[in-house]
Amino acid sequence: MFALLKRWGLDPFILSLFAAIGLACLQPAWGAQHDAWSPAEVAGWGVGVIFFFYGLRLNREKLRVGLQNVRLHTLVQLTTFLLFPLLTLAVMLGFDIHQNYYLWLGIFFMATLPSTVSSSVVMVSMAGGYVPAAIFNASISSLIGVFVTPLWMSLFLTAGQDANSLNEVILSLVFQVIVPVGAGMLLHRWWGAFAEKHKRALNFFDQAVIIAIVYTSFCESFALHMFDTVSWSLLAVLIVGMTALFFAVYGVVWLLSRWLRFSREDRIVALFCGSKKSLVHGTVMSKVLVADHTLTGVLLLPIMIYHAMQLVVVGIIARRMAAHSDAGR
Repeated sequence: MFALLKRWGLDPFILSLFAAIGLACLQPAWGAQHDAWSPAEVAGWGVGVIFFFYGLRLNREKLRVGLQNVRLHTLVQLTTFLLFPLLTLAVMLGFDIHQNYYLWLGIFFMATLPSTVSSSVVMVSMAGGYVPAAIFNASISSLIGVFVTPLWMSLFLTAGQDANSLNEVILSLVFQVIVPVGAGMLLHRWWGAFAEKHKRALNFFDQAVIIAIVYTSFCESFALHMFDTVSWSLLAVLIVGMTALFFAVYGVVWLLSRWLRFSREDRIVALFCGSKKSLVHGTVMSKVLVADHTLTGVLLLPIMIYHAMQLVVVGIIARRMAAHSDAGR
């Protein structure tokens, strides 16, 4: 069935995400519960497991090889953590953000997130880019985001009122992201082959946890009518805005890559790693950053739209680059 959906250009994961939102809208009470075995608590424990298995699959030798091109890494990380937020802030200055404030906050939150991990590497490989550099950039972006994303968000979130304190947020993210990744990397020598062998099953597990977090987040928001002010026209504007932001960043990175005279392989890494945002980190960080969990569904809406759009658009671009590369041989 999954193969049939992909043949039609439909991503089962994206469809499952929006199905989870639909279910949350129809029946929010169950997902909004908070007890020892509630969906929210179980999904929360799954986050650490996701990052542990990610660390388990990380090959330190590949990371070392990917480290060599400092200019490329600098461009990708500055795009992810500086260009994205500054472009979004510039747009926000032109609007009255007090209307639909938390939706605007979600847009800025999306802009401050680290790059994706697995999909960036897959797309770079498909297009014929330099895979070790993609692995390094995606990995280092995940770690940098633990510290930089909360710092950016502290501009708008007040500790104790809207959010947890900055120290609490960073400490929590260290334990949820960095510690499991580090533990996985330490055990890579013994269990890395097992993780690679069962990579497909682990990817399904990753996606199941993300879907569960999205479902429970939207349940909490729907239960308190947080989306009552979000009209279909506003949703359409949000989709157009996310698409415009993607192409703006993609265009800037393309120009800078040409100016820096990157090779074709490095340019692909810069374009794909620099223009993407991580839904995994978004789901994790939204729960940690915001004290009122009823707001997390609203915060996640922009990154969900951006994530779906980037998978479709970058997938098309990657296939065209691959075809062009094959034709040139």
